[in-house]
Amino acid sequence: MASTTAAPSTSKAASGANSTFNDKSKPMEVRLSNMTAAKAISDAVRTSLGPKGMDKMISTSKGEVIVTNDGATILKSIQALHPAAKMLVDLSAAQDIEAGDGTTSVVVLAGSLLGAAEKMLGKGIHPSLIASSFLKAASKAVEYLTQMSTPIDLSDNASLLRAATTSLNSKIVSQYSSTLAPIAVKAVTRISSSQSSNVDLRDIRIVKKVGGTIEDTTLVEGVVLNQNMITSHGSPTRVEKAKIGLIQFQLSPPKPDMDHTIIVNDYRLMDKIIKEERAYLINMLKKIKKSGCNVLLIQKSILRDAVTNESLAILSKLKIAVIKDIERDEVDFLCRSLGCKPVSDVDAFTEDKLGYAELCEEALIQECKVVKITGVRYAAPSAVAGAGSASAGASVGARGGTVSILAMGSNQLVLDETERSLHDALCVVRCLVKKRALIAGGGAPEIYVSRLLSQDAHTLTGMEAYCFQAYADALEIIPTTLAENAGLNPIAIVTELRNRHAKGERNAGINVRKGLISNILEEDVVQPLLVSTSAIELATETVALLLKVDDYHMTR
Repeated sequence: MASTTAAPSTSKAASGANSTFNDKSKPMEVRLSNMTAAKAISDAVRTSLGPKGMDKMISTSKGEVIVTNDGATILKSIQALHPAAKMLVDLSAAQDIEAGDGTTSVVVLAGSLLGAAEKMLGKGIHPSLIASSFLKAASKAVEYLTQMSTPIDLSDNASLLRAATTSLNSKIVSQYSSTLAPIAVKAVTRISSSQSSNVDLRDIRIVKKVGGTIEDTTLVEGVVLNQNMITSHGSPTRVEKAKIGLIQFQLSPPKPDMDHTIIVNDYRLMDKIIKEERAYLINMLKKIKKSGCNVLLIQKSILRDAVTNESLAILSKLKIAVIKDIERDEVDFLCRSLGCKPVSDVDAFTEDKLGYAELCEEALIQECKVVKITGVRYAAPSAVAGAGSASAGASVGARGGTVSILAMGSNQLVLDETERSLHDALCVVRCLVKKRALIAGGGAPEIYVSRLLSQDAHTLTGMEAYCFQAYADALEIIPTTLAENAGLNPIAIVTELRNRHAKGERNAGINVRKGLISNILEEDVVQPLLVSTSAIELATETVALLLKVDDYHMTR
């Protein structure tokens, strides 16, 4: 019995390197499990790709409803349990950080590459060889995309507008792209210069107010606050030549931290307590007035009242405008924007801690009260450093200062989607600051790269040629999905697209609005080069990582 079983094993060993890769059962099961879980995530967002993509309705644990087709937002809300599925959620988040757009495309692409890898594994090709071949193909794809791109200059406003409009065209608020795209372009160019290599989007603040329509959304060169001015005691609501102070201490009588009860038996003692409290407040407020401050921002307090009615009445007599309940996470932005420094002790409240602006007023826009601070004299990096941010000096753009976008909408659902769409449009313009090149959209770059990689595959030998061909075929998922979501025949459209590219029309893409193939650059469907290169690199790295996993362990 032993001698009969020995012969086949010897012959198997003799075949050596020529035999195909026969995986052990457990690692193969783990890989297939990972691929199935990751592809399920990819399929979940695939229908929301492109201008004609479907929207998803998400119900959060707090009972809120979100309607969106933004890949990053959808995946953030999915409670993925499988580790491989979580990797695709992280992949979308990484694309959102790197490029800000293409969050759906990167996940759809990763799902397609996993499907291609699964076929290669079925043919007996080793996962390490597949991973290394895919990475080589990705670097080639980035080269080809760079060849295909058109360099642009930041002073070319029309190109920036085309890219921002293309990004907004795939959103729910696409009919308002003519309003939102110029706002996004102007906001980024306002805080950057021709020498900038990056833009800190934290210097652009989006404030949401329910009222009016999306068309009422405006860009404010200055600061828009979420809070309203206090008007109950006749305080001013319009201050010219504003000197703005930001305090982190309370304008209320001191109290012990623990719970306490004071019993007063004599009304004269009661009068004395009230007088002392009033004297304490007047002394504090006179120091504030002495510094020249005429607009006071008060940080929200959790220990005791940040400001009392008596303090507000005294501030009103001193002609100081008051805005209270400033959130802790707003302090850094306000200090960068206004050039003021946060003060935690009244004795340290001096004129050098103040910020300066031409006008601070509370305006009524579409029945919404909005506080706007305009004509700000911007802070020098050294002044901003007092806000406590390590990178504060670097974040002041070459042009200096910050801008605010006042987003208006009929309800909270619309406002939230407007904010997400504006964020994507801002990220697209930022991509063009980081890498100044545009490429066509509409599936044109994917087909172009796919054709060139197929040609490369014919020059290679062995298993690598198979992997290159599989990678090239996987890239066609983007035009196929665009056609499917637009209700077109994907086979006929993609075949026609290949044919047009074979004739040398490298900018031919799918015009989903007209349902045909056309020169996509003439239709103004363009996207930053960084969005496509980042999507290909990140998707390929994730797939290579999943291919190299051969076991899965749970820890306590």
